[in-house]
Amino acid sequence: MDLPVPVPAEMVPLPAMGRTFAVERRVRWGDTDAAGRLRLDALARYLQDAANDDTRDAGHDPFEPWLVRRTSLVLGQPFVLGEMVALTTFSGGHGSRWAERRTALVGDQGGRAESAALWIYFDPVSGRPARITPEIHATYDEAAAGRTVSARLHHGPPPPDLAGVEVRPWPLRATDLDKLGHVNNAATWAAVEDELARRDLRAGSFAEIEYPDALELGDIVELQSVHDPRSGALHLWLSVEGRVRGSAVVAALPQT
Repeated sequence: MDLPVPVPAEMVPLPAMGRTFAVERRVRWGDTDAAGRLRLDALARYLQDAANDDTRDAGHDPFEPWLVRRTSLVLGQPFVLGEMVALTTFSGGHGSRWAERRTALVGDQGGRAESAALWIYFDPVSGRPARITPEIHATYDEAAAGRTVSARLHHGPPPPDLAGVEVRPWPLRATDLDKLGHVNNAATWAAVEDELARRDLRAGSFAEIEYPDALELGDIVELQSVHDPRSGALHLWLSVEGRVRGSAVVAALPQT
C-alpha cells in the first residue's frame, strides 16, 4: 500500500509589517475529548471564528462567501480544558481567487499549534470562484509580502478497489450545515476525531484536510479509512457515490 503523507504547508512567520489580528478563546467542556484535550473540530471552529472576527474588524462584509479548500495543522503540545488560547491570524499569501490565512495559536498552559488554511473567494450571485476584490487586497497584501500560494489539491485517492480500507457510513446531521447549505468545515473534522478515537490513535503532530467538493444534507456518505503501519499515518476519505468530497491525513512529522 503506497499512501504518501503530504508535505505540510509552509508555516510562514508573523509578518514584520501589515495587518495581524488577535483574539482569545477559552477551551470549554464542549470543545474537548474524554481526556480533556481540545478536539480538532473545535480547533477548526476557533480558526473559523478568528477569520470571521478579523474580517468584521477590518470593515469587510463578514458574510462574504469564503469556503475552505484545505487546512493544514502543525500540532505541538495539546490545548486542554480551561486553557486560554491566543490566536493571531494574518495573510500568508494569495492567488487570483483564493488566499491563505495563517494562524498561530498559543495557550497559557503550554498548548501550541500553527495553521495554514486556504480559502476560496466566491461570487455571492453566481456561486463561482471570483477574483479577490481590491479592497481585500488593500487590507491584507502588505502582510502577505507578495507571496503567492496554489489552490491545487494534493491528497491521493483511496487505494484501488478500496484494498485494505475500512468502510462505514457517516450519517450527516442538520447541525453539520452552515448558512451556505454545506457541511461546515469544522463539522467535517468531527469524522477525523471519531476515527482516531475508534482506532485508539492520537492526533499526531500534523493533520490536514482537503475539500474537492462540498458535502450537503441528504448525501449518503461513506467514511473510508486506513491506518498505514509503516508511516503511522491515518488516511481518511468522505465519499459520495464513489466521489471523494473530503479527505484527511493525520501523521507524525519527522523529527528535525
